[in-house]
Amino acid sequence: MKASRLRTLFRLWPPFLFAGIRVTHLSDDFREARVELRQRFYNRNYVGTHFGGSLFAMVDPFWMILVMRRLGPGYMVWDQAGEIRFEKPGRGTVVAGFRLDDAVVDEIRAAAEGGDKVLRWFETPVTDAAGDVVARVRKQVYVRKKRPA
Repeated sequence: MKASRLRTLFRLWPPFLFAGIRVTHLSDDFREARVELRQRFYNRNYVGTHFGGSLFAMVDPFWMILVMRRLGPGYMVWDQAGEIRFEKPGRGTVVAGFRLDDAVVDEIRAAAEGGDKVLRWFETPVTDAAGDVVARVRKQVYVRKKRPA
């Protein structure tokens, strides 16, 4: 699937649509992505800040997708674990950016070459309009080279 079509699907995907999450950039080569969450009346928590589940959801699928698309069809890739740490209350529009460098892809590919599983942690800061970190999300991606049929 092309990046442009995936961006369109994300706009209509209910967990993003109803949380107010929007993919603002997904590069054609799946090296980079950018996601934003605008604060609205329907995605605020009890104290008027961003709902923590929405902050986590805006980051959730991207490392797995970027790794999967960059490695290609010869690999099994999925999310193994995730965690979030809240740094300060999130208000207004918050953004998360992802960049998967060639060196990381090469490292994962080399580690998986023998057929063993590879577990790789990625950290993404979620920042507000002032550039302050409101949360840090860590995702662990599982990678294994597919066995010949």
